Amino acid sequence: MPVLPRVLPRVLPLPLLVLLIGLWAGIAPAADRDRLRAFLEITGFDMALDSIALSAADAPAMVGLAPGDFGLAWPRIRDEVFDPAAMRAQALDILAQTLDEEMLGHAASFYASGLGQRLVAVENASHMRPGGADEQAEGEALLAAMDARRRGALAAMNDAIDVSGQSVIAVQELQFRFLMAASAAGLTEDEIDAATLRQVLAQGAEEMRAQMRAAALASAALTYRDIPTAELRAYAEALAHPVMARVYELMNAVQYEIMADRFERLARRLAEVPRAQDL
Repeated sequence: MPVLPRVLPRVLPLPLLVLLIGLWAGIAPAADRDRLRAFLEITGFDMALDSIALSAADAPAMVGLAPGDFGLAWPRIRDEVFDPAAMRAQALDILAQTLDEEMLGHAASFYASGLGQRLVAVENASHMRPGGADEQAEGEALLAAMDARRRGALAAMNDAIDVSGQSVIAVQELQFRFLMAASAAGLTEDEIDAATLRQVLAQGAEEMRAQMRAAALASAALTYRDIPTAELRAYAEALAHPVMARVYELMNAVQYEIMADRFERLARRLAEVPRAQDL
């Protein structure tokens, strides 16, 4: 699946995910679990789920800490909370209720094609990149030297995978859920007021939207640098198809609900660790 920048993970609010599950569950019978596992692999969604663990290091900074503050407990807790098998199983549980035959068949058909597999190969590699300022700069340099036609294709792809414009709301929801979990677990010095936190997050929404859009474009430039422009335009058209749009709305909801859930679990686990000690 297309690669998004690791500015902060995107996550759809839990109430929206519940609503989507209710809507999709009534459309058509969901696919069986074996076919869903194959779907994860052929679309690259399995690697997208595995890459959630790479964002774990960003979590402590939200409460003014760093992974090193938790000593030797950090890698153990990170690996337990962000266990790839557990996250894939969680995704399968949700998709088994929601991904109907039309959606599965449409997406699998595209990603099983020659173009689809070439795209998945570069996306899988990109999912596991560490990210950071150097990669952002490399992507921006590629954009600066890029012609308008290719840049337009990348922008169209990014717009298609977030057609409802939920990215900023989703990121803020993840921040809210992590910080409230951290506060409840005693990981923060002072108790966080939910209403105040909502207000603070809302104030930075427009700036975050601009940052995320720029980061997404730079990330796409780097990820797809070896893919011809004509194929990128074909990809943008495929992503804009109404059925594919439904697939990505669901896949985004699943991925980012799992991410938010794991960040909440991480907050509770980290609160148990005496900081600055090698445990």
